[in-house]
Amino acid sequence: MSLSIVTSVSPDGVVEIAPRGEIDVDTAHEVREAIAAVLTKGRPGRIELNMRLVTFIDSVGISAMVAGFQTAEVSGVKLLVTEPSRFVHRQLWVTGLLGLFGAPEPYFAGTAQAPEVPSTGV
Repeated sequence: MSLSIVTSVSPDGVVEIAPRGEIDVDTAHEVREAIAAVLTKGRPGRIELNMRLVTFIDSVGISAMVAGFQTAEVSGVKLLVTEPSRFVHRQLWVTGLLGLFGAPEPYFAGTAQAPEVPSTGV
């Protein structure tokens, strides 16, 4: 599967970068380039990396996200991950990087929020 990236700007100046597909050794550079392109055009108050439609991410993809975070930070711009797919959320949690990107909750398709976990009745 390929990767496509849509970049948009909200009325309050927040830039959203929304990749769709797989971020891996073949496509990770596209994420870095999208972040760099935003920073080349100006200094938004915040960049949100919306990961809802990312179906797979490997270590090279995670590395690209960290590099983008560092590039944004040097420029004085906060980069956060929003709506990570469950797969992306799991990878960020396993690598210990979830907090770096704002500790977002995973995105659950078709619901406004995460489903409730039933009580074990302890």
